[in-house]
Amino acid sequence: MTAALLAEQLLNGAQLGVLLFLIAAGLTLVFGVMDFVNVAHGSLYMLGAYFAVTLVGRTGSFPLGVALAVAATVVVAVTVERLLLRHLYRRSHLEQVLGTFGLVMIANEAVRIVWGPAGLTLAPPHALAGQVSLPFGIEYPAYRLILLVAGVAVAVLLAGFGRTRAGMRIRAAATDATTLQALGVNVGALATGVFALGAALAGLAGGLAAPIVSVKVGMGESILILTFVVIVVGGVGSVRGAFLAALAVGLIDTLGRAYLPDVLRHVTNDAAASALGPAISAVLIYVAMAALLAARPQGLFTRGQ
Repeated sequence: MTAALLAEQLLNGAQLGVLLFLIAAGLTLVFGVMDFVNVAHGSLYMLGAYFAVTLVGRTGSFPLGVALAVAATVVVAVTVERLLLRHLYRRSHLEQVLGTFGLVMIANEAVRIVWGPAGLTLAPPHALAGQVSLPFGIEYPAYRLILLVAGVAVAVLLAGFGRTRAGMRIRAAATDATTLQALGVNVGALATGVFALGAALAGLAGGLAAPIVSVKVGMGESILILTFVVIVVGGVGSVRGAFLAALAVGLIDTLGRAYLPDVLRHVTNDAAASALGPAISAVLIYVAMAALLAARPQGLFTRGQ
């Protein structure tokens, strides 16, 4: 194991972490403000990816195509929220899960009808198709580096947004929506705005991920599982906690998949080591989550932090 290879894997883990953060930040905001469990959030990530493939191809511009994909995802999300989801806000979490799970199946079938059952691909922008030379002899894909920088930039913008009047209202709603309503704030409109923000972040994650993942039906379900882990570890309703937890999950998953097979080859054959490495890596994420929750049941931070 060389230092350059370790540094590259650390970058890969951080890149996966910021991608998870973009999805988790919106979902944890929605839960924190509206106490609403939306398992269809992964479908917004999927729609963002599909919209990006289509719109980048139509416009010929990657930034414009992704921006339009984010806007299209927000339009779909807000329409669904106003027509369907707001009727579930006062229902139990179980009913919310069942209702939004139905939306997952509807979204998957709608995508299959519109784009077909075969997976799609999207090439990264031509200017970012090569490698970037980093210190210590590291050669890293330019697009993945930009994705990492973009994710960190969004995290910084969200931190700054939290200090604005709108951001303070969102934090207040996550803490005590009833009192905020009594002070004259339209909590319903605020909830729709938060839902739109969450959809925008999920759509952005899908659009940015499209060049490095297989764009296919159901792609949101697998990443949603890790997203819920991030939210629980970071603290439900905490954007700062989601960022730190996403980085931790990304690093554990990436480093485990990269190095556990080599460790296991000392005690088993190559085929078994290659199969067990990723599986154990996935298990380590849940072991780390259980260990943290045993010490801090509320997660790294509390709601609204």
